[in-house]
Amino acid sequence: MKTFKMLSFDLVTKDGMQPFPLVDGIIINQEDSHQSWILELFMDRQLRSIFDELLANDAVFNVRAVISSPDNEPAPFRVAVHAVHEIGEHISVLLKGTLKIKRSKYAEQLLAELLAEGVSSEDLLERFAHGMKERPKLKND
Repeated sequence: MKTFKMLSFDLVTKDGMQPFPLVDGIIINQEDSHQSWILELFMDRQLRSIFDELLANDAVFNVRAVISSPDNEPAPFRVAVHAVHEIGEHISVLLKGTLKIKRSKYAEQLLAELLAEGVSSEDLLERFAHGMKERPKLKND
């Protein structure tokens, strides 16, 4: 098994990304034959109802997490809520799932979209730098 620090966590929705502020988080690659991963989110207790509902509905959903370094491309996972526990003013949310096999090349996709939009050469560098920092959902993502 390998453990990694989780720096950010986003729920993928039909309208884009819904970021969830983390107090802390880890990701564990179980390195098993099922390519299983465990994501543990430590966050504000006010977010509990969202994850309780996903747990009650046995929902399987897509998320993205930045692992280890803020410069890393977000890793796409397909997960389900396994448990939600209250710890003082916070909750621990345990997600289990798999890393999506098709790992997008975010920079290349972002650049392709900006070029397809016809962004002028004067604006291209600024829009690209902003997109790489903010990581908006892409059309092909």
